[in-house]
Amino acid sequence: MRKARVRSFRPIATRNATILILGSMPGRASLAAGQYYAHRQNAFWRIVGSLLGFDPASPYQARVRALRASRVAVWDVLHSCVRPGSLDSRIEEETANDFKAFFRRHPDIARVFFNGAKAEASFRRHALPAIGRHLRYARLPSTSPAHASIPYARKLRAWRAILRG
Repeated sequence: MRKARVRSFRPIATRNATILILGSMPGRASLAAGQYYAHRQNAFWRIVGSLLGFDPASPYQARVRALRASRVAVWDVLHSCVRPGSLDSRIEEETANDFKAFFRRHPDIARVFFNGAKAEASFRRHALPAIGRHLRYARLPSTSPAHASIPYARKLRAWRAILRG
């Protein structure tokens, strides 16, 4: 039986973005909805809404506008992969997004935050060698419901790093 290849979304970004938040690959709920972090138990929108001052329950396009207004870009490291289900540990046959082109189009990005360990590991393996410029990197606790062992309050404290210059 041939495994299905899944593909990530286009980035949420404005030309003047200064921060990039990277996930690994959208999960089933996100792929079905065509929206980043669509799983109702994923803490991403709740955390980012709290930090940037917008309602995480607002319509998706309003949340996207709030990210853009805050100069925060969101994307995934992987362009495509084979993954049954939504767990990062099940990802196989990775291909990365074109980060060299992305950073050329977004020259003001100076800080990159990884939403979990898989995003960081995939970025370092596939994308870092091609970038050709110095950026600051930090891994944050995954907002995925698969990482529920880390309490929300602790995740929120860690994610405050996106507000520090």
